[in-house]
Amino acid sequence: MARVTRCRSCGSSELVPFLNLGRMPIINNLITDLDADEPRYPLEVAFCRRCTLVQLTEELPAEVIFNADYPYYSSYADALLEHSRRHVEKLTSERNLGPASQVVELASNDGYLLQYFKAAGVPVLGVDPAPGPAKVAQERGIPTLVEFFDPRLANRLVAQGVRADVILANNVLAHIPDLNGFVEGIAILLKENGVATIENPYVRDLVEQRQFDTIYHEHYCYHSVTGINNLMKRHGLTLFRVEHHPIHGGSLRYHVGKNVMVEPSVYAYLEEERRIGMDQPEYYLEFGSRAAAVREALLALLMELRAQGKRIAAYGAAAKGAIMLNYAGIGPELIQFVADKNPHKQGKYLPGVHIPISPPERILEEQPDYLLILIWNFKDEVMHQQAEFARRGGKFIVAIPYPEILQGESTLVSGRFA
Repeated sequence: MARVTRCRSCGSSELVPFLNLGRMPIINNLITDLDADEPRYPLEVAFCRRCTLVQLTEELPAEVIFNADYPYYSSYADALLEHSRRHVEKLTSERNLGPASQVVELASNDGYLLQYFKAAGVPVLGVDPAPGPAKVAQERGIPTLVEFFDPRLANRLVAQGVRADVILANNVLAHIPDLNGFVEGIAILLKENGVATIENPYVRDLVEQRQFDTIYHEHYCYHSVTGINNLMKRHGLTLFRVEHHPIHGGSLRYHVGKNVMVEPSVYAYLEEERRIGMDQPEYYLEFGSRAAAVREALLALLMELRAQGKRIAAYGAAAKGAIMLNYAGIGPELIQFVADKNPHKQGKYLPGVHIPISPPERILEEQPDYLLILIWNFKDEVMHQQAEFARRGGKFIVAIPYPEILQGESTLVSGRFA
């Protein structure tokens, strides 16, 4: 693991640490052997005074994280599929895409998004370094390169006659240690009149909603409009539109091009970020105490319920859930199992805390009293799927932005846990 002393975007040494989550395992490396060695690595976040980028101060090689066992498959999230379908329909209409167009998605995963372009008759190409999801995409008939995207790959594609009318990079820019190389590659591959859409969770939502569980080694950076604007300018690209979407707890979609007019939304976001102080380290410095407050309240709630003899399970064996449980020190003594729809995760254990991962059917088979929704960004989808659990008297718990107990759509407990 390498210590980061200069900003990944602008190269400045003016990094101000503001949150330390301690030593964490590689959070997407699910466990099959409980006796195997499981290394832990520091997890700290800092703010760059020069360009405002929020980023990790320690770096694991991307090859260690996105390995052959990488378990994230986008197609198991219904809300994400619907969000992606609408995105494709809007782009297809706005850009008048058809059989003569070329769409390239970076971090295309299992083809969850490109399938909608393909169905509309638009030629597609996916790029993703994780072999498992890429294989699923290829089996769906979506051509996918199993590689990391960088300027060398972009130049190779251009030499082969591939230039993109549209480039999509959803939930990937946070995963890139070499931001400048990645954006340089976009500039190379994009046609002069093409556009790129880049979507990531918004660091403002992360801070203000206490979403510290989205911080893990896989996410090297946490983006704002100010930071993205600075990064794009460095590579001859122009940020011309910004849209906010509720997906993943609050995400921004950045529209980028070469010969474009900047729309009012960009100026509005830049001014708002200055107004509330997102361009200064003071905005971030209290985040650590807010994260600790969530941890303490969640642990107290679960311990109180267990002391009452209540049985607790969880839903969503995602990275954010593993961070939450590891940070709070919550293991199988409090959570019996974690349910997840993804068969690639079932039968394994969450890293660090070693809670078993089971199919969702186990919830109704055992009918625990409470279900902790670890994937709070898909809370409504989970509660809808588990309506029978609630009908039988089961209650839901969410921890972000602060621990509370829910039943159906109603908050039952806020009190001292609110």
